[in-house]
Amino acid sequence: MAFYYSEASHTFSEYLLVPGYSDANCIPANVSLKTPLVKYRRGEEPSLSMTIPLVSAIMQAVSDDRMAIALAREGGVSFIYGSQSIEDEAEMVRRVKNYKAGFVYSDSNIRPDQTLADVIELKERLGHSTIAVTHDGTPTGKLLGIVTSRDYRISRMSMDEKVETFMTPFEKLITAPEGTSLKEANNSIWDHKLNSLPIIDEKGHLVSFVFRKDYDQHKENPLELLDSQKRYVVGAGINTRDYAERVPALVEAGVDVLCIDSSEGFSEWQSRTIAFIREKYGDSVKVGAGNVVDREGFRFLAEAGADFIKVGIGGGSICITRETKGIGRGQATAVIEVAKARDEYFEETGVYIPICSDGGIVHDYHITLALAMGADFCMLGRYFSRFDESPTNKVMIKGNYMKEYWGEGSARARNWQRYDMGGAAKLSFVEGVDCYVPYAGSLHDNLATTLAKIRSTMCNCGALTISELQQKAKLTLVSAVSIVEGGAHDVLVKEQTQ
Repeated sequence: MAFYYSEASHTFSEYLLVPGYSDANCIPANVSLKTPLVKYRRGEEPSLSMTIPLVSAIMQAVSDDRMAIALAREGGVSFIYGSQSIEDEAEMVRRVKNYKAGFVYSDSNIRPDQTLADVIELKERLGHSTIAVTHDGTPTGKLLGIVTSRDYRISRMSMDEKVETFMTPFEKLITAPEGTSLKEANNSIWDHKLNSLPIIDEKGHLVSFVFRKDYDQHKENPLELLDSQKRYVVGAGINTRDYAERVPALVEAGVDVLCIDSSEGFSEWQSRTIAFIREKYGDSVKVGAGNVVDREGFRFLAEAGADFIKVGIGGGSICITRETKGIGRGQATAVIEVAKARDEYFEETGVYIPICSDGGIVHDYHITLALAMGADFCMLGRYFSRFDESPTNKVMIKGNYMKEYWGEGSARARNWQRYDMGGAAKLSFVEGVDCYVPYAGSLHDNLATTLAKIRSTMCNCGALTISELQQKAKLTLVSAVSIVEGGAHDVLVKEQTQ
C-alpha cells in the first residue's frame, strides 16, 4: 500500500513570522547575511561562503556571464546555464574569471552600415545608451566610433539614416590602450569629462569600456564576492550525461563551484556524476546536487558526497512538473523537512551540508521565511530574469516593458538533460512554459530593496545572523482569511501615478 503523509504540504504564502524581542543593537546595519555555500566540518570554516544568501538559477533566461558578474558584485553567485555547448559554457566562465572590475565587456555593438532604427531597437532591447560601432558589429571588432543618445534626435532624423553618418567617429574619441590600469582610466574619464572610455588593443580593436558610473558603483559594493586572486566567484550547471567532458572544461576555465541541474535528484545518475568528480578531483572541485523534497532524498545525496543540496520540485513560476506528472511538494514543507534532515546529519557526522531552497519564491518575504525554515540560501529564477543583466530581450507588451522568461523544460529551451531518466536523448513532453515577466530595471537597485526587507525582518525576530534567525524564528500557519487580511483591504487604493 502507498505511503500517505498525514499532513498537507504547504507553501511559503501559508506562513508568517511572529516577531521576537529586539534589543537596541538589533538594527539592519548590524545584520550579516553571510552564509556557507559548500559543506564543512564542525569547527572549521567553509571553503566557499557568500555575503548574501542568493544565487541565480541555472537557466538560459537567467544566468550568463553578465548576470554572474553583476551578482558576484553584490555578494551572491550565478550558476551559468548548462544547456549549451561545453565550449560556450566554459567561455562564459572564462569571461567572468578574466573580468577586471571596472572594465566592461561591450554587449551593445553595431556596424556602421546599419541604421538609426537598428540603434533604437538595440537600445530598447538591452537598455544601454552607449553603443560601440565596430567594423563587424562584434564586441572585439575594430572600433570605428561610438553612438550615444547625444548623437541623434529621433524627431529630426530618418530611421533609415546610416550609423556612419551620425556616430562620433574614432578620430574624435578619447581612448586608452590595452593594459591601462583602472586608476589611470578613471583619471582620464575625470580629466576629459567623459561618460565612457574605450580600451583598445594595438590594432585598434575594442577590448572593453570603463564607465564613469561604475566608479561610484564599485564604492557601493563592499560585499562583492572574490576568490583568492581577486576574481569574481562564478558557478556553472552540469548534467548527468556529458559530465566526463563538461566538468574538466569548466574546471580548466576556472569555475569555483558546480551544480548538477536536474528536476529530480534522488537518482543513481546523480551519485554517478558526483563519484566521477570525487575520483578525478577529490574534494578540490565543489559540486551541489538535487533537487529533493524529503529526508530520504537529502540523505542519499549527502552520502553520495554533495557539497550542497537543492530543495524543491515543481514550485518554480515557469515549472509545470506538478501539472504534467503529479509529483512535487509544497516548498515550505519540503524545506522544513530537509532542514531537519540536514541538522540530524550534522549531529551524526559533524559535517554541515548547506541546503538551497529552489523555487516557490513569489514575494521578497518568502526568502526570509525560507531562511528561517532552515535554508542556507535561495536559488531564484523569475526574480533575476526581470533585470537588465539577464540575457533575454526586453520587449513592449500592451504598453508595458517586459522581459522574456522560459523554463528549461519548455519547448523553447528543450533542456532534455535536466529531465533525463536514462531514456532517449530527447524531451518527450514539456515541463515548463515560455512567458513574460515585468521588466524591473537594474539588479543593483532592486536587490538593495530586497536585502533591506530581509535585514529588517530579521531584526523584527531579534536576529543579526541567518543562523540566529533559524534558532529564534517563530512561524505560524495562516488561514485563507488571514492571508486576505494581510494585504490592503476594505479601502479604495489610489492609482499610482508615474
